[in-house]
Amino acid sequence: MARYTGAVCKLCRREGEKLFLKGERCNGAKCSFEKKRYAPGEHGQGYRRRPSNYGIQLREKQKIKRIYGVLEKQFRRYFKKSDAEKGVTGTNLMKHLESRLDNVIYRLGFASSRNMARQLLRHRHFTVNDVIVDIPSYEVKPNDTITVREKSKKLTFIHEAMKKIKGDHDLPWLILDKAKMQGVFIQVPERDQMEVDVNEQLVVELYSK
Repeated sequence: MARYTGAVCKLCRREGEKLFLKGERCNGAKCSFEKKRYAPGEHGQGYRRRPSNYGIQLREKQKIKRIYGVLEKQFRRYFKKSDAEKGVTGTNLMKHLESRLDNVIYRLGFASSRNMARQLLRHRHFTVNDVIVDIPSYEVKPNDTITVREKSKKLTFIHEAMKKIKGDHDLPWLILDKAKMQGVFIQVPERDQMEVDVNEQLVVELYSK
């Protein structure tokens, strides 16, 4: 399966803002974006002309893809599916992305980033409704239960990520039982419940041309 294997910090620099692709590292002094607040490449620090409407729409699409770790072909499939459904296409798109299993694991706090969540999934450390699932794009359904496998409950990566959870879990569409290392996907979140600062309408405009 195709995947991006380059330096993820370059993706943040290209979009001109932190996408938090490395979890807690993005909040520290070692964050590359803090050291190099300009686009990567030979002409990254050179003159940059005002982007066109198309350029703005394209950058927003790239930003959303990079946040959720989705490549172009898969992202386009999500858009076509969202466009065929009832409701607002952009909101439908975001709901599908937020329902991905790798995102849900990240939101529950079992991983410090979506990239780490994908790695843990690939190594079969989680079950959904007591069945091992190792597909990051698996779409979680309401009332599905996500659990860390018994043999994986001592993994340092998961414990370090869960230490960052302070008090009760504050996402209303998820329930987390830290003692059992288990979470429940209560419902597909509404747009205002998603903690991600993007303008998905720009993507709709881009693909509608």
